Amino acid sequence: MRFLLDTHLLLRALNEPIQMGETTRDAIEDPANDVLFSTASIWEVAIKTQLGRPNFAIRAETIAKEAMARGFAELLIRWQSASMVADLPMHHRDPFDRILLAQAIMEPVHRYTVDRKLVPYSSLVVLI
Repeated sequence: MRFLLDTHLLLRALNEPIQMGETTRDAIEDPANDVLFSTASIWEVAIKTQLGRPNFAIRAETIAKEAMARGFAELLIRWQSASMVADLPMHHRDPFDRILLAQAIMEPVHRYTVDRKLVPYSSLVVLI
């Protein structure tokens, strides 16, 4: 299975995997699965770190390098995904969540998230 971690779950998978549910942790650790992280998540971490947000005290490049070292693959933002954001209903206004959702739909790939607001968008959204 292929799935895209949202930014929250990416950070948790790298820094606090014990805080994740056993099913999610097992899916992430299963070598048969392709675990993806988005370029948008790295951008989000960079912005929130610069803004001094308390949960973002780590450099974005460190997150990206650690994710790749763990075998996660980067999902680049294609123009088709960026363009699709304009067609998504406004159930959710966060631009990072919206681009990750568009990426999941365009690939297609399951999107793992803790954000209930994303569920109405697509059956690809998996609430953790």
